Amino acid sequence: MSSKASKSASPHALVPPMVQAPASVEIDCELLLFALPHPILMIARDGTIVFANGAAEAFFSMSAAMLKRSHIQDVVAFGCPLLALVEQVQSTATTVNEYGIEVSSPRLVQPKLIDVYGGPMPEDPKTMFLMLQQRSMAQMIERQLTHRAAARSVSGMAGVLAHEIKNPLSGIRGAAQLLEPSLSDEDRALTQLICSETDRICNLVDRMEVFGDERPIVKDAVNIHDVLNHVRRIAENGFGRGVRIIEDYDPSLPPVLGNRDKLVQVFLNLVKNAAEAVGDKGEGGRIVMQTAFRPGVRLSISGSDTRVSLPLMIQIEDNGSGIADHLKPHLFDPFVTTKPSGTGLGLALVAKIIADHGGVIECDSEPKRTTFRVLLPMQQRPRTASPD
Repeated sequence: MSSKASKSASPHALVPPMVQAPASVEIDCELLLFALPHPILMIARDGTIVFANGAAEAFFSMSAAMLKRSHIQDVVAFGCPLLALVEQVQSTATTVNEYGIEVSSPRLVQPKLIDVYGGPMPEDPKTMFLMLQQRSMAQMIERQLTHRAAARSVSGMAGVLAHEIKNPLSGIRGAAQLLEPSLSDEDRALTQLICSETDRICNLVDRMEVFGDERPIVKDAVNIHDVLNHVRRIAENGFGRGVRIIEDYDPSLPPVLGNRDKLVQVFLNLVKNAAEAVGDKGEGGRIVMQTAFRPGVRLSISGSDTRVSLPLMIQIEDNGSGIADHLKPHLFDPFVTTKPSGTGLGLALVAKIIADHGGVIECDSEPKRTTFRVLLPMQQRPRTASPD
């Protein structure tokens, strides 16, 4: 009797049978790792990759089977900071967070900026895992805030210039015009030069004053394809004559919530820049105007808990020589230009108008392919009152 009692009191007899199924738990964990949207790698002591989820396959453009036959040093480029992070985790057996690491690989078209979390496995501290988080969208939103701050600084400067420069310039121009009739032809050319240069400076200040316009823009439902078709007609009959313009539109795209004239200004500027970038290619120059519906992109509004969906994507792509690496971080800053006679205000104004529409703009550039990508909110349909 006592033996039966002791047997029934055994702790193993109280454990449900489902707990004694480690194989099914392992399968569930693996499925969970594959479901995660971030690339995850598991790396053995010798640097061999022993596990890669689906997001890692997409990130490195390699199948999981190929990744598991590779060494981490074969997957990323020599000298990549990710290698030093792996070595640090394996030597110290501690978790490490790194932000803003640039990862390059023979399989990647261009380097990717990521945040990394790495740590040892509990069973074997020399075996570690890495979780990578690409920063493209986070950087995009961060840059929009930078663009808005830069626009505010330009607007402040424009206010000072309008008062302190435009008034004296008007006096200089008037004095030059008064002197012009009494001068010889040779000297008259100098007064004309004074007038033209003062006009040019006044026009520059006028363009800067646009940044100081904080009035809310009048928005309505706008068919973005009508805007792009209008821009294409202007380009084909003017600055884009001789350049092949390709349209790749999603006909089901809903209306954009925006101001038509300002959107025309935005895409006219982008297409004009693209035409100038491919101008030296002759008939080989190509501009692709593309639209698509991309749900899932949401932007938080500063100062509130509201998140705005930005599903409407408009891209302007060209096959020009690309943008220099040192200019990419400052492309939408005021007074940044590669044109000998440019003011550097065109793309800054584009960024401001897109921000005023509640959208974001980003640029990806490499030789023979530069893409300006605009994400905008769509026109929301008014909710109909439910019947009583």
